[in-house]
Amino acid sequence: MLFACVVPGGCSEPQEPGAPWFTEEARARGIDFAHRSGFTGRPLLPEITGSGVALADLDGDGDLDAYLVQAGSLWDDRDDAAGPGNRLYLNDGSGRFVEADGHGTDDTGYGMGVAAGDYDNDGDVDLYVTNVGPNVLLRNRGNAVFEDVSDQAGVADGGWGTSAAFLDLDGDGDLDLLHVNYINWSRETEMDCYLGSLLTYCPPLSYNSPTADRLYRNNGDGTFTDLTDESGMNRAFGNGFGLVGADFDADGLVDFAIANDMTVDHLWLNRGNLGFEERGHLWGCAVDEHGVAKAGMGIAAADIDDDGDPDFMVVNLQGQTDSFFRNEGGFFRDATAELGLGTTGRYTRWGIAVVDFDNDGHLDLYEANGMVGTETLDEQPTQLDFDEPNVLFRGTPQGRFEEVMPRGAVAPPLVHTSRGLATGDVDGDGGLDLLIANRDAPAYLLMNRKAERGNWIRFRAVLGVPGRDAYGATVSAVIDGKRVYRDVRPEGSYLSSSDPRVHFGLGGATKVTDVQVRWPSATDGHPRVESFGDFDARQSVELAQGAGIDAGS
Repeated sequence: MLFACVVPGGCSEPQEPGAPWFTEEARARGIDFAHRSGFTGRPLLPEITGSGVALADLDGDGDLDAYLVQAGSLWDDRDDAAGPGNRLYLNDGSGRFVEADGHGTDDTGYGMGVAAGDYDNDGDVDLYVTNVGPNVLLRNRGNAVFEDVSDQAGVADGGWGTSAAFLDLDGDGDLDLLHVNYINWSRETEMDCYLGSLLTYCPPLSYNSPTADRLYRNNGDGTFTDLTDESGMNRAFGNGFGLVGADFDADGLVDFAIANDMTVDHLWLNRGNLGFEERGHLWGCAVDEHGVAKAGMGIAAADIDDDGDPDFMVVNLQGQTDSFFRNEGGFFRDATAELGLGTTGRYTRWGIAVVDFDNDGHLDLYEANGMVGTETLDEQPTQLDFDEPNVLFRGTPQGRFEEVMPRGAVAPPLVHTSRGLATGDVDGDGGLDLLIANRDAPAYLLMNRKAERGNWIRFRAVLGVPGRDAYGATVSAVIDGKRVYRDVRPEGSYLSSSDPRVHFGLGGATKVTDVQVRWPSATDGHPRVESFGDFDARQSVELAQGAGIDAGS
């Protein structure tokens, strides 16, 4: 497929090749995971979607552990139908990993995504795994030993789950659960689609079977109540892939956006008491500038334009550019071309990270790529026919993105069929690293080796005792005279969960001043703000609710 940039002002030329920003070190650091889709030559749609990953402190020792979701086989009569199971790797403190067997994390369903969060407020991070089939809630009993409590908790939904998130949607101090569904699908309803005379994967619209996403209220006693109908979420269906939460309308309540594949993207605004209204069309973020629903895969939210409110970006199928929706306070504006992202349609993008990899104070953009089909074949496709390089765009002081060379900021460029992606500083050196799942291939662990990174500081905002991450909080700091905002958010990307700690790249600044936290859990619509003072660069700091100075609301 030839791609031409025709968007005025929408294309940025790649930089001349320079030194790589990352080195691939998964196996060298102990992660030997390889995804298995179960592909046999007879296409079954879930095989092409891949799976997700998580970076989270699962054993409570202060560093990031890795969890990778496995698929398996969709053929019940095969010996490997149960799948080889998901894999947990514990960080030894140096950024090297040891596989943890017998920890109760090896769910053998046909795995899709993972969400990480402390839903029972005991100080240990729990996991929710989505599958093609029943989903699984894994309660962390401590030291990264887990038990399956799906049935007791009431969250073993049996559909085709994709992305999931723990979010405090009612402001009561515990984490509710939200998960996205793709389509109503079974092996018996699979369809045959052809490219010429060759079988290929069908697009989701062929099935004409979008489905509702699901919302579960945390009851505070280890159980959840399905409020999909009562919340209003049963009034809008889609082919859901990506999910991200943020307070888009600045009312103190967590909203969320969903990237749908070939159906309109959804924006769910929180009206309080776990009631939601879908406002994607009214807010201008349901379709592209031509009124067309794109094939959304991954999603990310961040204050990309540094104006104090969360924007979001959806990545799409080959032939469609990214969709950057700038928050204008009451509506979104498609500002993709203004960011220089007119060339992103060369590839099919899935996992996405909008973070500051070089610590210069400007958010960068990493996209994990891989095709879902090919346009010209003379024989049945193999895995190689879906491989594509990943890409990295450097954020500039002018608010645009420029592609970094070598492609993907790795030399030589890595070419696989990438899907889920998570970010976090696994070796504690101040540079954000990447964990990436590849379909039918080993995972990547891309270690940040960018030369001359700027200064940095990292904050963990925590609620209560023993202290869980304050999902939905906003941490802000004054850097070189300008206030910069970052949200506490693990969800986003595609099927994955990242380190929720807030990372600020500082460039040449050696300190941050007037650090503030806007706390979640505001049932009255007026979240409390605390000020924590000034901090020197190059350290990780914990900010506990109640330990700062009241700065109003």
